[in-house]
Amino acid sequence: MRKLIMAAAISAFSTAALAQAAPVDGQITKIDQAQGKVTLKHGPIKNLDMDGMTMVFAVADPAMLKAVKVGDKVKFEADRVSGRLTVTKIAKAN
Repeated sequence: MRKLIMAAAISAFSTAALAQAAPVDGQITKIDQAQGKVTLKHGPIKNLDMDGMTMVFAVADPAMLKAVKVGDKVKFEADRVSGRLTVTKIAKAN
């Protein structure tokens, strides 16, 4: 029984690890510093099972928006945080 429980736990952990946020290419089309939101034209976001599109995201830390501007090409990570699609990391692309 213990082996079965351990196998189930390892399987669940592996699935969760695969669903973690991965960097996504995008371009900033709008920044709303006051609301802590950013509009991104982006490629597919696999961990959210989302196709490429342009959409508004909340940002985990509004201070992140000070390092980027409209038109910048970026790499970002997004996830569901308290039920909201949220950018958790963002940086200018090289």
